Amino acid sequence: MKVLVPVKRVIDYNVKVRVKADGTGVDLANVKMSMNPFDEIAVEEAIRLKEKGVATEVVAVSIGVKQSQETLRTALAMGADRAILVTAADDVHTDIEPLAVAKILKGVIDAEEPGIVLAGKQAIDNDMNATGQMLAALTGWAQATFASELTVEGDSATVTREVDGGLQTIKVKLPAIVTVDLRLNEPRYASLPNIMKAKKKPLDEKTPADFGVDVAPRLEIVKTAEPEARKAGEMVGSVEDLVSKLKEAGAV
Repeated sequence: MKVLVPVKRVIDYNVKVRVKADGTGVDLANVKMSMNPFDEIAVEEAIRLKEKGVATEVVAVSIGVKQSQETLRTALAMGADRAILVTAADDVHTDIEPLAVAKILKGVIDAEEPGIVLAGKQAIDNDMNATGQMLAALTGWAQATFASELTVEGDSATVTREVDGGLQTIKVKLPAIVTVDLRLNEPRYASLPNIMKAKKKPLDEKTPADFGVDVAPRLEIVKTAEPEARKAGEMVGSVEDLVSKLKEAGAV
């Protein structure tokens, strides 16, 4: 069984995000970029499926700017077998919208015919949490979102999902789209030998036109602003004072 893993290049989660002075977007100048953490978990799970003998090949795919090659090389260094880069933008500030990404992934799926797609539940830059669901709709495949446990047996997968009320376990028929959550696994670090080997692994380059997809944005970002600074707290002398203050504020 082939596993397809979409990965996205985003600002590293350790970096403090800065908004441009004119409010037109996030400043990406000289900012460290990394693989989306949820996608990293998806890559790790795909590699574990291969190590268990469930999967035969792991293919990573990224849709974005040319620099996304670095993200794909990271996936290859972790253990993916080959990669596909769909260059859909020239400007690093251009974010391809979820529907366009899903349409391109549908084209990749038609060409690659994977048995399962493992994707991060969302990207930490736009927090859309929509691509996996849209992809399931386009393919007509079953979907299991927010996966914290995954077991693949035969032609089905059992997935434990993290939901508001706790945990939900479902069984879906393959092929399927599974989006992963933080508690699914702990991604491995790529060793230096594997990083060197990754440079020789196949990386195919495509364009949205190869899949007949128009990536022109349908949304317009009107303004980007940093959140308001947190206001200083107020010290109280006793529990009675605290209750009084809360009553004044209408909190109780």
